[in-house]
Amino acid sequence: MIECLIFAVFSFACLGYFSKNILKIKRNISLGRKLDRSDKKAERLKTMLLVAFGQKKMFSRPLPAVLHFCLYVAFMITSLELLEIFADGLSGNHRLFRSSLGSFYTFIVSFIEVLSVLALIATFAFLSRRNLLKIPRFQMSEMKGWPKLDGNLILFIEIILVSFIFTMNGADEVLYNNGHAHGSSTAGSYNFAVSQHLGPLLFDSFSNSQLHVLERIGWWGHIVLVLLFLNYLPYSKHFHILLAFPNTYYSNLEKKGKFSNMESVTNEVKLMMDPTADPYAVPAEPVAEPQSFGAKDVTDLTWKNLMDAYTCTECGRCTSSCPANITGKLLSPRKVMMDTRDRLEELGDYKQKNGKDASDGKSLLGDYISEEELWACTSCNACVDECPVNIDPLSIIIDLRRYLVMEQSKVPSELAGMLTNIENNGAPWQFSPTDRLNWANED
Repeated sequence: MIECLIFAVFSFACLGYFSKNILKIKRNISLGRKLDRSDKKAERLKTMLLVAFGQKKMFSRPLPAVLHFCLYVAFMITSLELLEIFADGLSGNHRLFRSSLGSFYTFIVSFIEVLSVLALIATFAFLSRRNLLKIPRFQMSEMKGWPKLDGNLILFIEIILVSFIFTMNGADEVLYNNGHAHGSSTAGSYNFAVSQHLGPLLFDSFSNSQLHVLERIGWWGHIVLVLLFLNYLPYSKHFHILLAFPNTYYSNLEKKGKFSNMESVTNEVKLMMDPTADPYAVPAEPVAEPQSFGAKDVTDLTWKNLMDAYTCTECGRCTSSCPANITGKLLSPRKVMMDTRDRLEELGDYKQKNGKDASDGKSLLGDYISEEELWACTSCNACVDECPVNIDPLSIIIDLRRYLVMEQSKVPSELAGMLTNIENNGAPWQFSPTDRLNWANED
């Protein structure tokens, strides 16, 4: 009874703290501008199923895709085991579902064990890729310090978690072989796929009382680590485990090359291009002036941009495919997303303490992301195309550049000449519009 009470208190405390962090992240995302992504529900659902659930874009790089798939499936299926652990913890039973499910129970747990072994192999492979093989995209400047530790920490947690699972199942298996069933279950072997071999190999020399202790260590270690991991997620890049699904559902379904236009600017241009329009006429509906052109800080970005920042897996596929970064430019799309998330966390905490209208005097542009980074972007969409969870770093870059041009009139000299030529000549080159087709008359 005391054990059940301890389990209930600890579980609800962890779930409560997790809920608090989720509400904080939701509050931070809501700091972004409004954006309507309620259209094309069937297409959005299909995108989510293919990209988030089906891992479609991961397989552009087969080896890490297979390794990640092992971890992903293991995580999804082993989550089912948590239902029984919670039921056992709250009721004081042991393997509550075994008697009702029979051989199907043995199959499910055996399947979970096989997946756990595959996940363990993938975990060691990922640790090797990050720390021994030193894959270049994991060694970049933005991956120093906490990002590197975060990437390794989750892999070590996975190893410990699998160890607890096999300690629990292996000790249980030997207890049943010895005729000392744990709790009220009936004696007899489980014959789980891995534990029926691993259990006797590791635990045959232990007494029954020691086996009971080991089983409890495995059981408690498993659930405690899962609940602690749940509360670690909001502070980690692994929050994508939860956000990948809504993030892909709300993906931008427009053509990759189509940029967003500001409605106020579009309306003004249409008015200028319409020869029948009266420039002095009062609009039928009053149009509010935009607070700013483009984005200077995270509050000028859309809520979807901010959700993208929290969903970023820091895998670096975007940066490793970026032509600007490949040629040695300062731009890293991954860093843009990491900087956006860091700034959002900083500003969200500041507003929570000082009021929603408070300003800390900092901004995303300048304090986190430099102009040099922004102007290195070629707008090629490689980062958008590569992201396995449909994050769009380019839209953030475009909005930050839009602010530089339209609010601060800051344009690199190389671009200033081109823009002047487009305005005067209708082309990026410096010649008269009447001369544009002269090449066609050449012999």
